[in-house]
Amino acid sequence: MEMLVASLFFIFGVLMGSFLNVVALRYNTGRPPTGRSACFSCGKKLKAVELIPVVSYLCLCGRCSQCKSKISPQYPLVEFVTGLLFVLMYWYQSQSLVLLAYYLIISCLLVVITVYDIRHMIIPDGLVFAFIGLGLLRLLYETPLASLIHKPEIWNLLAGPILFLPFWALWYFSKGTWMGFGDAKLAWGIGWTLGLVQGVSAIILGFWIGAGVSLLVMGLSKVLALSSVKKVARYLRLPQLSFKSAIPFAPYLIVGTFVALFSGVDLLGLNLILFS
Repeated sequence: MEMLVASLFFIFGVLMGSFLNVVALRYNTGRPPTGRSACFSCGKKLKAVELIPVVSYLCLCGRCSQCKSKISPQYPLVEFVTGLLFVLMYWYQSQSLVLLAYYLIISCLLVVITVYDIRHMIIPDGLVFAFIGLGLLRLLYETPLASLIHKPEIWNLLAGPILFLPFWALWYFSKGTWMGFGDAKLAWGIGWTLGLVQGVSAIILGFWIGAGVSLLVMGLSKVLALSSVKKVARYLRLPQLSFKSAIPFAPYLIVGTFVALFSGVDLLGLNLILFS
């Protein structure tokens, strides 16, 4: 029974991921998320059988059935990741339907923020403010306001501003060259969503993951710079990599958020310091 329910959550998540792709692509374009999808190259309206999440992409070999232009792997990747997140959220928070619904909505928001930030190098205010607001609602749902203003619960209320300030300082003093202001607002939402202990761990994990990916990109760019490898990469039509091709920082923070949430890791031992 457990696996059956998990499978249903995965299917629901994959379907939701297909919708989130549309939301991320059409957000701030003036186009509603509803309406028929079409090929970006030839404008062909897609049939229902061409819109089956993940399956259609595989059956079409990642190409439009009419003009044979390549379809971005973003579509099946977002669909699969959203399905996986829905399953993980079900396993993580199945004991409370309210909190399960909350974390599913949060997952959807963070997926859209990730895709949008990768494509446009910016985090939309509407999405990040919704993330912050939902984080505050979770705090008020789990802990009455009268208790939030007393120790140790007050640390979770202060988690948003505490995580926001370092990012704001980096943004302010670098005039936006080191860090975007959207990342600072995202850190506020992470603080209210995870609390101070796991929020700090999520930020640290985000920096670690970002550093690891950057080093990997730098290493691959050096390998692909070799003349013999260049020929193979050109033949296989592989994208050129460079240090500048690293994705924005928000996706790293979001991955760190999910890792901290599911693992419950406390990298700095703050639980013993603040809540003992």
